[in-house]
Amino acid sequence: MKEKNDKSICFLYGTVIGRCVLKLIQKLRADRLIVRFLRSSRSRPFTAWYVRRHNIPISREELRHYSSFRDFFVRKKDLSCVDVTPEHLISPCDGWLSIYPITEGSSFAIKGSHYRVEDLLEDPVLAKNYEGGKCLVFRLCASDYHHYCYIDNGYQGENHYIPGILHSVQPVACEAYPVFTLNRRCWCLMATENFGPVVQTEIGALIVGKIANMEGSSRFCRGLEKGHFELAGSTIVLLFEPDRIRILPELREQLRGGGEARVEQGMWIASRSEREQIP
Repeated sequence: MKEKNDKSICFLYGTVIGRCVLKLIQKLRADRLIVRFLRSSRSRPFTAWYVRRHNIPISREELRHYSSFRDFFVRKKDLSCVDVTPEHLISPCDGWLSIYPITEGSSFAIKGSHYRVEDLLEDPVLAKNYEGGKCLVFRLCASDYHHYCYIDNGYQGENHYIPGILHSVQPVACEAYPVFTLNRRCWCLMATENFGPVVQTEIGALIVGKIANMEGSSRFCRGLEKGHFELAGSTIVLLFEPDRIRILPELREQLRGGGEARVEQGMWIASRSEREQIP
């Protein structure tokens, strides 16, 4: 089943009082206190509650190995199920996938908010290359694994960090604010072997959304870890040039009309387009 908006997020974004509380949280930088708590041993009872609340499959015995919520949140798991077929595009993470066309003017629309690629990246020259292409949005939920991997073999350029505030990325927040161009984020240009130049952007979320990426300007291999979110989940956005990928028919059906499809890290979600298969 599709995850619903959290009740606390509905309060913060769906009521007048909640929006006032949200502004106060952002103004006072309450995230600093929360980070300190979640990194301390005092957060262990909260970790157990979090696991129960989101039905995360982890035993009590395993839970005892984590000294804080942060240690639990950045845990690693076995990724032996990564699809290794070169022509297959894989999901970089667990989450809910949605896909949007990038129209003339390098813009796309999500939940009533219109985004320009140049605002997302703060690079109008690069944004122009993605007109007519596809924007893939991966929304990570509380119960998901919050590490993400490389989608192909290739070479990664430098990481570009863009400071910003931290809104929730749940649907109710996306309907109220253009969160992808307001939130803290990091993007890089990846020269992939099978899908051309791809831009990947990691977007932070309320209340704490630290993005921990590996060093840029280096070669990478499909399925290897690219980075992780610390303490709070968020969103990953992939930008593809026109005619680079073909979404799998079964996913395309689920995504019809702006829907979302459940995906897992390493899962086959699209194929290299016919144009890319011609030598």
